[in-house]
Amino acid sequence: MASQDWFDKDFYKILGVPKDVADADLKKTYRKLARTYHPDSNAGDAAAEAKFKEVSEAYSVLSDAEQRKEYDQIRAMGSGARFTSGGQAGNGGFEDVFSMFNQGRGGGTRYQSEDFDDIFSMFNQQQGGGFGTGRFGQSTGGYRGYGGPTKGADVTARTTIDFVTATKGETISLQGEDGRPFKVKIPAGVSDGQKIRLRGRGRPSPDGGETGDIVVQVAVRPHPVFTRDGPNLRVTVPVTFTEAALGATIEVPTLGGEPVKLRVAPGTPSGRVLRVKGRGVATAKGTGDLLAEVQVAVPSHLDDAAREALERYHELEPKENPRADLMSKARG
Repeated sequence: MASQDWFDKDFYKILGVPKDVADADLKKTYRKLARTYHPDSNAGDAAAEAKFKEVSEAYSVLSDAEQRKEYDQIRAMGSGARFTSGGQAGNGGFEDVFSMFNQGRGGGTRYQSEDFDDIFSMFNQQQGGGFGTGRFGQSTGGYRGYGGPTKGADVTARTTIDFVTATKGETISLQGEDGRPFKVKIPAGVSDGQKIRLRGRGRPSPDGGETGDIVVQVAVRPHPVFTRDGPNLRVTVPVTFTEAALGATIEVPTLGGEPVKLRVAPGTPSGRVLRVKGRGVATAKGTGDLLAEVQVAVPSHLDDAAREALERYHELEPKENPRADLMSKARG
């Protein structure tokens, strides 16, 4: 903060609080003003952003007990005081401040260094009118929000990738909403709707804080055969009635690889899941499995011979009612 601000700006008036305001009330007032004028709530409003910075500057001084004491002492000198640039090391640039003190030791007009110990402790005047290590005149490092300078805004981007890319992973090139191109590594196993955050790749902070991020939202196109179940892949495998009833060895497709053979046990019902270890999604946390769900396919057309054979089977099949247990439980 420039030294002149401490003379020209009434931080109590900016925050709308009395000079004897308690710390708790000061904090409560600042938070209310910060919420009202925060840039996130007033996108594109330069006046609100300036007001937010102004109240944050005021709070950064008044919330620090030592700085508040120094500020009150400086303000007590009077708002007409000015610092002059230039001057030699020593008291150059303090003419107006010293002119306010015309009482030396013994009532005369001679000034001795011990008369101004408190002033010199606040001002560490260097060559050229700059300020050194004294707290008065130190930069606040940008206006402070609830815990530090404001983080830069995030840049968002969206991409749609195919199912295989989502499972295998790939580095792709995208363009952010600000028009700038960038590369992003799609990790193996990314899910539909998942967001990938590239930290520190967004917009810079307006006040020296942390740079924002790039946030990429990923959409995954569905696959005609496979679906995701966490790290596992699912596939529905049709089987004939005779394969399910008598048992069979069938081929099951894999994602991007050769089919595998699975044994269907005699009497396998629709909905039974057969597991193929290690043929799911390979991620940094491990590799999932391929889950093949058996679905008995019912023929929609039968020739006369097939119909006659089924009718003979119907006469021979067990006379148990497969829905008897269902009905019993429903009456329950």
